[in-house]
Amino acid sequence: MTDVPTNTSAATEAKPAATAAAPATEQKGANVARATKKDARKEAKEAKRQAALKATEEKQRLEREKFKDVFGALPLNQSQTPPEQRIERVQVKNLSEKTAAQPSVVVRARITANRGKGKICFLLLRQGAFSVQCVISTDHGCPKEMVNFASKIPNESLVDVHGHLNKSPEPIAKATQKDYELIASKIFVVAYSIPLPVQMEDLSRPAAVIKAQKKRLEELSKHIEELHAKHSAEELAKSPLKEQLEVLQKDKASAQECAKVNQDQRLDNRILDMRTPASQGIFRLQSAVAQLFREYMYSQDFVEIHTPKLIGCASEGGANVFQVKYFDRSAFLAQSPQLYKQMAVTSDLERVFEVGPVFRAEKSFTRRHLTEFMGLDIEMAFHDHYHEVLDVLEGMFIYLFHGLETRFASEIEAVKQQYPFEPLVYKPIVRVNFKEAVQMLKDAGVEMDPLGDLSTPQEIRLGELVKEKYHTDIYILDKFPANARPFYTMPDPTDANYSNSYDIFLRGQEICSGAQRIHDADLLTKRALAKGVVPETIKDYIESFRYGAPPHGGAGIGLERVVMLFLGLKNIRKTSMFPRDPQRLCP
Repeated sequence: MTDVPTNTSAATEAKPAATAAAPATEQKGANVARATKKDARKEAKEAKRQAALKATEEKQRLEREKFKDVFGALPLNQSQTPPEQRIERVQVKNLSEKTAAQPSVVVRARITANRGKGKICFLLLRQGAFSVQCVISTDHGCPKEMVNFASKIPNESLVDVHGHLNKSPEPIAKATQKDYELIASKIFVVAYSIPLPVQMEDLSRPAAVIKAQKKRLEELSKHIEELHAKHSAEELAKSPLKEQLEVLQKDKASAQECAKVNQDQRLDNRILDMRTPASQGIFRLQSAVAQLFREYMYSQDFVEIHTPKLIGCASEGGANVFQVKYFDRSAFLAQSPQLYKQMAVTSDLERVFEVGPVFRAEKSFTRRHLTEFMGLDIEMAFHDHYHEVLDVLEGMFIYLFHGLETRFASEIEAVKQQYPFEPLVYKPIVRVNFKEAVQMLKDAGVEMDPLGDLSTPQEIRLGELVKEKYHTDIYILDKFPANARPFYTMPDPTDANYSNSYDIFLRGQEICSGAQRIHDADLLTKRALAKGVVPETIKDYIESFRYGAPPHGGAGIGLERVVMLFLGLKNIRKTSMFPRDPQRLCP
């Protein structure tokens, strides 16, 4: 048997290596043990947190279950409520002494302001342009859990409040309902609001406050600049100048507390901006203008029509037209319903009107121009003179403005609270000949082309002169130069330089343009060629006058501009719900 030789050298060398590996193994084991303990502690902590969370959730669940008939969040409305369970709700604007006599009322509104402390919570509830103070208190039988719940509801959330109306011991300054407050017995959240990108308080702040703040800031800045100009830095670092400068800087900082929301910010957050009482008033008045316009037109035997907005040619001529692809050819968005309302008159409807969109591809960046607006259009046959049309327009505007003042006073007041303005003087509506207007401007030192159109500054100055002379905010400017009007305008019978056309101005700005139309096909063709309109593109329009057309005239009125100027607003975008201009196509 042969012995296997033993490698004693290798064995000897392995011993120190094994000895060295032992501490490393022990260290590794210790690290694992520490990590295990750390993980165990984390797991225990997390388990404790989860248990506490579950306990809180269970407590809240039990609380919700206990008070589910008193407060909480309503389930998603999927129209699952049967008719017999529907609740009648009262409008905030209708809350009154009669409502106070009822044992209970239900109001659905938004929370505008929320102020909770201890056992009482005050909510300012807003519904459109109207608001009422709501009180939730343990003194009125509400559980403290309900008070706590209500005080945490975010502003602009929509809620249903059940309760009764109480006479307030003193007028409530921030609510439109000054004399009554809603004492809540139940409150349910219909829809929660996320945090707002811009505060409703800032969106609703009166223009006068912003103006006063701006003036105050300018005054303080001027004083600070004067101190720096008169004194060195060393002098300003010592008393009493040091204290004086500190006071001015502190006052300047406090004067900047009111945030100003510019027009673009308002339009970027249009949904919130439209919730302000002023905006609510503006758009309800816009609706009222269209309503009153329709009422008067119907009373004068007019027929409402609806004309196409996709047309085969530019209705007004010129380049200010949007061209769109229409299958295999081009089409245009209507610059006005002009051609079609005339064709309606020649079809023996005789008197027609329309309320519809108008498109103008004008790169105008002014405060009074839009690329899309709502037009109030009329067209009518007359017997002897186109001034018969002016008679209708005068009657309509007087009816309209009187109706706004007498039937929509609360909406006007809501706008005034944020944007104060002078009441409109609309009687009498005077008629001024264009030549007279040119002379009035000339006498006032304003030169202009007697056969040209009015510029915006000239319009405004003329409005001031008419107000001084005739004591009215509205007037008709008659007999415009022919080269300033569209191809279908009837020339003046005594002077070819002028035309049977007119504009109506409100507070010095145009709100309406109109004229007697050419109802002779040959003259119409001639005028179209002179204005660069190809007769073939409006062949149907021209041909309609070959079958015996009555003398007729009409006008186009800008709805947004009427509302803007009636309310004395400075920007037409305030009266357009989602305005379109060369820079804005959304929202």
